[in-house]
Amino acid sequence: MFRTVLVANRAEIARRVFRACRTLGIRPVAVYSEADRDAPHVSEADDAYPIGGAAARESYLNIEAILDAARRAKADAIHPGYGFLSENADFADACARAGFVFIGPGAEAIRAMGDKTEARRLMKAAGVPVLPGSEAAVTDVAAARRLAEATGFPVMLKATAGGGGIGMARVETSAALERAFAAAFRRSQAAFGVGALYVERWLDRPRHVEVQVFGDGTGHVAHLHERECSVQRRHQKLVEESPAPDLPPATKAGLLAAAVAGARAIGYVNAGTLEFLVDGSGAFYFLEMNTRLQVEHPVTEVVTGVDLVVSQLRAAAGQRPEWMQDDIVPRGAAIEGRVYAEDPAKSFLPSPGTVERLAVPSGPGIRVDSGIEVGSVVTVHYDPLLMKVIAHGATRAEAIDRLRAALTGCVIEGVKTTLPFLGRVLAHDGFRRGAVDTQMVERGAFNG
Repeated sequence: MFRTVLVANRAEIARRVFRACRTLGIRPVAVYSEADRDAPHVSEADDAYPIGGAAARESYLNIEAILDAARRAKADAIHPGYGFLSENADFADACARAGFVFIGPGAEAIRAMGDKTEARRLMKAAGVPVLPGSEAAVTDVAAARRLAEATGFPVMLKATAGGGGIGMARVETSAALERAFAAAFRRSQAAFGVGALYVERWLDRPRHVEVQVFGDGTGHVAHLHERECSVQRRHQKLVEESPAPDLPPATKAGLLAAAVAGARAIGYVNAGTLEFLVDGSGAFYFLEMNTRLQVEHPVTEVVTGVDLVVSQLRAAAGQRPEWMQDDIVPRGAAIEGRVYAEDPAKSFLPSPGTVERLAVPSGPGIRVDSGIEVGSVVTVHYDPLLMKVIAHGATRAEAIDRLRAALTGCVIEGVKTTLPFLGRVLAHDGFRRGAVDTQMVERGAFNG
């Protein structure tokens, strides 16, 4: 097992990885930007190293600065967390060249799944359903129009190197395509350095259901069941739960089998997630694969009893997980609410500032993964996620009620937060019945 692991991340996910390291007797080491000099994750680590300025490109995206910190820390391995460099194949390669174990999949898998058209091709070859659309990237509007007309409007334009909803656009008609293509191409180029797009059929009011998978490095791939992630804004998730409510048994079985087949087809190792859209008939289609730990991994941990980060560390050290597929038996239901420093009344605009007062939620079955304390500064430089509150119950209704009660007792002053919005979601009749889809927020279903 490793002696020292450097966590190339910040805030709540860094602290989460520290806990797993200590479970295994590993010394956790932090890195920090100038903006995070006094952040909780810095003081919580056994040691911490500065890696640059406040801007992410000067620090948490600075590969050489992170590798230099790992050398100074005498680290054996590097855990990327999520976001930043976690799905950067060049970073995984750089870690290997520098003699550090990258705690995640191989660079080849990251690279293959990072190219969305290549991912579609590989999944289709593995027998995983994909939405009708591009077989290859398109770089001009004429080619996009031919594909869109063959697929049938409306369609989605998506960045081949995309993620987080960046470079995505819904197009209703052929007349609207040129302008939408130019805007999506421009956003993709700015965000990812690659402007290429692909075309995909639009699904009206689908569900977003994903499957947690884990490859042990010996050819075995297991699933840890599914998560429902349909409540989202701008393609970013706000509420996640497991199991998915009212999912037809045949759909669930198909999703789990497809996820394992897809991961196995690319020789996947470590933790990953295959995401799917599910239509009203129960048919499902591959959306993308996240080759990293997910923000919402706690709901899977709560219902399966598996510590995914400990399993990541063990796998990266060449050890088999302490569990097999038959050991994964879900218990009850779990639901997670993401608390962001955002103002829901202003289209979820970020709300930077200083946390002046904090009361952490608690109660039966409640877990809190937090990156803040009183005095924490929420800057414009990073994702504004403050904490995740997870509730577990014997039933979905109990989990929802426990989360709702816990969030009622949560106080965060100094910044606007999504707490009021989460309260409305949990009280919403349709949500409580499990009638969810990815377009609920934009339709104003949870407006106060």
